[in-house]
Amino acid sequence: MTQAEEGRHRQGSADCPSATVSAVVAPPPAPAPAAVPRSSVTYANCAAVRAAGAAPLYAGQPGYSSKLDRDGDGIACE
Repeated sequence: MTQAEEGRHRQGSADCPSATVSAVVAPPPAPAPAAVPRSSVTYANCAAVRAAGAAPLYAGQPGYSSKLDRDGDGIACE
Protein backbone atom coordinates (compact mmCIF):
# COMPACT_ATOMS: atom_id res chain seq x y z
CA MET A 1 0.00 0.00 0.00
CA THR A 2 1.40 3.39 -0.95
CA GLN A 3 1.54 6.36 1.44
CA ALA A 4 -1.39 8.02 -0.38
CA GLU A 5 -3.46 4.86 -0.05
CA GLU A 6 -2.61 4.59 3.65
CA GLY A 7 -3.66 8.22 4.18
CA ARG A 8 -7.03 7.61 2.49
CA HIS A 9 -7.46 4.42 4.51
CA ARG A 10 -6.82 6.22 7.83
CA GLN A 11 -9.20 9.05 6.89
CA GLY A 12 -12.04 6.64 6.14
CA SER A 13 -12.12 7.43 2.44
CA ALA A 14 -14.70 5.79 0.20
CA ASP A 15 -11.75 4.64 -1.94
CA CYS A 16 -10.75 2.16 0.75
CA PRO A 17 -13.24 -0.72 1.05
CA SER A 18 -12.08 -1.63 4.55
CA ALA A 19 -12.78 1.87 5.92
CA THR A 20 -15.46 1.97 8.54
CA VAL A 21 -17.96 4.82 8.52
CA SER A 22 -20.13 5.24 11.55
CA ALA A 23 -23.39 7.12 11.23
CA VAL A 24 -25.01 9.07 14.01
CA VAL A 25 -28.69 8.26 14.22
CA ALA A 26 -30.97 10.70 15.99
CA PRO A 27 -33.50 9.25 18.43
CA PRO A 28 -37.10 9.20 17.25
CA PRO A 29 -39.14 12.28 18.15
CA ALA A 30 -41.24 12.16 21.30
CA PRO A 31 -44.91 11.38 20.69
CA ALA A 32 -47.29 14.34 20.66
CA PRO A 33 -49.37 14.75 23.80
CA ALA A 34 -52.86 13.33 23.58
CA ALA A 35 -55.54 15.86 22.79
CA VAL A 36 -57.87 16.61 25.68
CA PRO A 37 -61.42 16.05 24.49
CA ARG A 38 -63.85 18.87 25.05
CA SER A 39 -66.45 18.03 27.66
CA SER A 40 -69.95 17.48 26.36
CA VAL A 41 -71.43 17.78 29.86
CA THR A 42 -73.58 20.88 30.24
CA TYR A 43 -76.06 21.97 32.88
CA ALA A 44 -78.92 24.40 32.39
CA ASN A 45 -78.67 25.71 35.94
CA CYS A 46 -77.39 24.91 39.43
CA ALA A 47 -80.52 22.91 40.24
CA ALA A 48 -79.52 20.52 37.44
CA VAL A 49 -75.94 20.37 38.76
CA ARG A 50 -77.18 19.51 42.26
CA ALA A 51 -79.67 16.95 40.90
CA ALA A 52 -76.75 15.24 39.13
CA GLY A 53 -74.75 15.23 42.37
CA ALA A 54 -72.01 17.29 40.74
CA ALA A 55 -72.10 20.44 42.92
CA PRO A 56 -69.90 22.31 43.45
CA LEU A 57 -68.19 22.51 40.06
CA TYR A 58 -64.67 23.94 39.82
CA ALA A 59 -63.24 25.79 36.84
CA GLY A 60 -61.79 23.23 34.43
CA GLN A 61 -64.11 20.42 35.48
CA PRO A 62 -66.60 18.97 32.99
CA GLY A 63 -69.84 20.95 33.15
CA TYR A 64 -68.34 24.10 34.68
CA SER A 65 -69.59 27.29 33.10
CA SER A 66 -69.03 30.90 34.09
CA LYS A 67 -72.81 31.41 33.87
CA LEU A 68 -73.15 29.03 36.84
CA ASP A 69 -70.46 30.90 38.83
CA ARG A 70 -72.23 33.95 40.29
CA ASP A 71 -69.28 35.53 42.08
CA GLY A 72 -66.64 34.54 39.48
CA ASP A 73 -64.37 32.76 41.95
CA GLY A 74 -63.97 29.61 39.84
CA ILE A 75 -66.47 27.60 41.89
CA ALA A 76 -69.94 27.17 40.41
CA CYS A 77 -73.09 26.18 42.26
CA GLU A 78 -71.51 26.47 45.69
